[in-house]
Amino acid sequence: MVTPPDEETAGQAQYSGPVLFYNDTVIDHFTNPRNVGELPEDETDGYGLVGDPACGDQMKLWVSIRFGRIEKIAFKSYGCPGAIATSSMLTDLAKGKTVAEAGRITDDSEQAFSLARAFIQHGGVSLDAAVSAIIEWYDRVGGDTSPYVGPSTRRGVQALKRGEDPHQTGLWGDTNGAPMRISPVGLLHPGDPMGAIADAATVCIPTHNTNVAISGACAVAAAIAVGMTEGATLDAVIAAGVLGATLGRKQGREWLGPSVARRITLAVEVARGPGDELARLREIYDVIGTSLSVPETVGAAFGVLAMAEGDPKQTAIYAANLSGDADTVGAIACAMAGAYRGIEAFEPAILATLDADEVSAAYNIRALADGLHTLIQNR
Repeated sequence: MVTPPDEETAGQAQYSGPVLFYNDTVIDHFTNPRNVGELPEDETDGYGLVGDPACGDQMKLWVSIRFGRIEKIAFKSYGCPGAIATSSMLTDLAKGKTVAEAGRITDDSEQAFSLARAFIQHGGVSLDAAVSAIIEWYDRVGGDTSPYVGPSTRRGVQALKRGEDPHQTGLWGDTNGAPMRISPVGLLHPGDPMGAIADAATVCIPTHNTNVAISGACAVAAAIAVGMTEGATLDAVIAAGVLGATLGRKQGREWLGPSVARRITLAVEVARGPGDELARLREIYDVIGTSLSVPETVGAAFGVLAMAEGDPKQTAIYAANLSGDADTVGAIACAMAGAYRGIEAFEPAILATLDADEVSAAYNIRALADGLHTLIQNR
């Protein structure tokens, strides 16, 4: 409500809406954006487009790479001050870095590592292990202020820290945090999709206890479980995902949203349909979607997995070129591809790069793999 100005406020604008606060760094990048423009086609080694349909923001990015390092980078952005400022900040951060440094392990995979470590410490999958893993990761990344923590995870963890019942803290969690971190559950159930589905539902409870989130997590866990079996076909992996999505939808709090199972099926049809690679990727983006929505993220992940015929490296390339929440799509899709093709599918240079990553070193990924293998053997 706008009130009449008094003598002290006469001449000042009266505003009753929300007040937005930007720090000096954001204001500087908005008023003096760096690296604005676009690179000539003959200098462009990479191009990306990302947009948020909810608010109309859009960013285009061009990069030129020389000797494995980002030599030039430019952007064009349409949107609010925050969108323009973050685009400018991104180019400043990326310029001069090696491709490996710019493409480091994402927070999505980091959450999976945290779950794996907790399962090893607790002797298997349990609600307590899931709670401890999520809180440990949240505190590690400074979750209260980190821009990388999703809305459902933040809401759930904050409630857990207040001492609320974990069976209640995730009743509003409907975004893609559940499927992005669920891969260790699938790994622990080679050839046992039903066991993976049951454990995936348990892991979702603290932060994503809605049927749509559980459906997505169960799809991914079941696909990975089948992918771990000797002689599994890609069609069998995808079918397990559809089964997991169908059964997972029957658990958790009822929530509005499209079918994850049907979105997976449609995404695979698009991926295997007519058109060149770029046209099919555009169709996945336009029709399936790549937002925080679980049906979109999981559907798109199965789509790029099918397009790449299960090859982990090609799956990563397709996911990275999708735009939207591409890192989450990539984390999910590459987890399924890795389980399906095995470590032999990765070039030694890629494995060396991953081993050298600071996040990988902090979690000691190879030790986690050994620990998960021991849990499987002790079943």
